[in-house]
Amino acid sequence: MNMRRILCLALLWLWAAAAQAAPLAPQPFVPGSMKEVATAHASQPFILAFWSLSCIHCKANLEQFGKLLRQHPNLPLVLVSTDSPEDGAAIMATLEKYGLEKQQTWVFADRFVERLYFEIDRRWRGELPRTYFYDATHQARTVSGKLDEAETARWVQTLPGS
Repeated sequence: MNMRRILCLALLWLWAAAAQAAPLAPQPFVPGSMKEVATAHASQPFILAFWSLSCIHCKANLEQFGKLLRQHPNLPLVLVSTDSPEDGAAIMATLEKYGLEKQQTWVFADRFVERLYFEIDRRWRGELPRTYFYDATHQARTVSGKLDEAETARWVQTLPGS
């Protein structure tokens, strides 16, 4: 093989490795995204967690989710930051800190956030953290505020394969 071909293959390999290692960017959460999340988890239980970079209790919940994922790598967890798309790098850095960078991640991308709140839960007014524990029929148990670790662990134990 000539040197040019070897160099091209090496660069291609390095590029592929870097792309695989780089954290994903959050998807924009806009009207209709809630339906997309629910459809992606049709007939399956999952956790939907809303958080923000400026929220102290949110970080405690993220830490708890990171611990749970180490014990249950297939934990169906969807994370939605209520910050803005411009905060994408900080969002991903925070998730990486807790070992959550590979989870499905969204960020609010609609200036009219009340419309998103209403689509998610007609009773939600934006308080954070906000976590929904959906069962297989998509009936949700809602928790506003910091999660109770024992209660969350019990819910995870009900998941198939846990």
